[in-house]
Amino acid sequence: MDVGTRITVTSPDQMRDLGRRLAKLLRPGDLVLLTGELGAGKTTLTRGLGEGLGVRGAVTSPTFVIARVHPSLGDGPPLVHVDAYRLNGGLDEMEDLDLDVSLPDSVVAVEWGEGKVEGLADDRLHVVIQRTVGSDMAVTDAMAVDVDDVRDVVVTGVGPRWAGEDLASLAG
Repeated sequence: MDVGTRITVTSPDQMRDLGRRLAKLLRPGDLVLLTGELGAGKTTLTRGLGEGLGVRGAVTSPTFVIARVHPSLGDGPPLVHVDAYRLNGGLDEMEDLDLDVSLPDSVVAVEWGEGKVEGLADDRLHVVIQRTVGSDMAVTDAMAVDVDDVRDVVVTGVGPRWAGEDLASLAG
């Protein structure tokens, strides 16, 4: 995998904002893999994706339904939000979900998808979210923040689709 763009996020609001900025780069057929431990912010980032894409419905964790389709409220693509945590069969189980949407016409965001759904697309965006380990408080830009909210996010484009995209713009 290529070297990705590293972004430090210091609050859930900033994670949602990152999702909104990321949504501006996405187009139908894009696959976004979200990797991170429980509580890292995968669903919060996806909530921002939904806001940025202008889709219908509250974006919440699809843990128990495995996948949710959020239709566009405008002329943009729908968002398919998948939680692959319980998908042991990877792509086979993904196909069995019988989603009522064409994946090539949608933006697909998959939590816990690493090692399971890469075969959905040769081109994909991999977002890795890690909690920052340290003291109880961190100082960022001369402001104290709760270290429990600080995340290191690395966004890496895989495949020719992402070769020309300026992922560094996500940091701003």
